[in-house]
Amino acid sequence: MSQRTVVIASRVGLHARPASLFTQAVAASGAQVTIGEPGGPTMDASSILMVMALGIGHGEEVVLESEDEGVLDQLVSLLETDLDAE
Repeated sequence: MSQRTVVIASRVGLHARPASLFTQAVAASGAQVTIGEPGGPTMDASSILMVMALGIGHGEEVVLESEDEGVLDQLVSLLETDLDAE
């Protein structure tokens, strides 16, 4: 299982629009991906409710895990972007 740690760039964190875009990307990838805070429990990254329940804010770190390193790279790139920007 591969891991990536990423700092959330969206100014509202992983809420509403950013969480929706992220979970849609996970679901579209077809890969099994989990997300969680470093050292904390992990959640299914394709579930918007689980992602939003983490309460991750701007500038906080999350850990993504998957067998598919290419998908992890794409998701890291997505989370390093301010998804609230117009």
